[in-house]
Amino acid sequence: MAAESTKEPHWPASVALLVCAGLYFVLPNRLVVGPRWLLPVLIVLPLIPLSARKNRHANEAHWVRVLTLTLIAAITLANVISMGLLVHHLLRSNVTAGRSLIYSAIAVWITNVIVYGLWFWEIDRGGPHRRSTGEMIYPDIQFPQMENPKLAPDNWRPRFTDYLYTSFANGTSFAPADAMPLSLQAKSLFVAESMVSLVTIAIVAARAVNILH
Repeated sequence: MAAESTKEPHWPASVALLVCAGLYFVLPNRLVVGPRWLLPVLIVLPLIPLSARKNRHANEAHWVRVLTLTLIAAITLANVISMGLLVHHLLRSNVTAGRSLIYSAIAVWITNVIVYGLWFWEIDRGGPHRRSTGEMIYPDIQFPQMENPKLAPDNWRPRFTDYLYTSFANGTSFAPADAMPLSLQAKSLFVAESMVSLVTIAIVAARAVNILH
């Protein structure tokens, strides 16, 4: 089993999932598919057994990773659908309704950043449980500290906050900032996040100009 110092805490990802559930819950009905409570419940209930496990480590059960990936995929799909509905209503709504939809777009964008931070955290080098072993695995995402070890302490490895920052940078600049995608799956995720972010920001910006006029 990996040493305690190499285990990765589970709580940051759990908090991120809860934030996504909360943001989905406050979206207006026209941006939600099905009962409003369904997705938050599907997120929160599995977090109960997941949160009972303090760390992600090499000996964790396979179902933990499967359940985590399933939750992330469900949130991703729901957020993409919300984005599509958002674009549709922003283009068709009047000025008064447009203002409330712009506020909703902020929630969609924040969810997009969080969910892709979770994707990056879960896929890079096989996930946190594989990274905790210290085995040599080709990285999916290269951080500056990996290229220049003098910039970080010995045995440094990225944590969830590093992946979340990478997602934020990619979601605002529509391109990698300091961390670079290396594998096909990482590049695909970077592109997917940028597309959702670009559409959301572009449509909101265009609508905001119309409202201001």
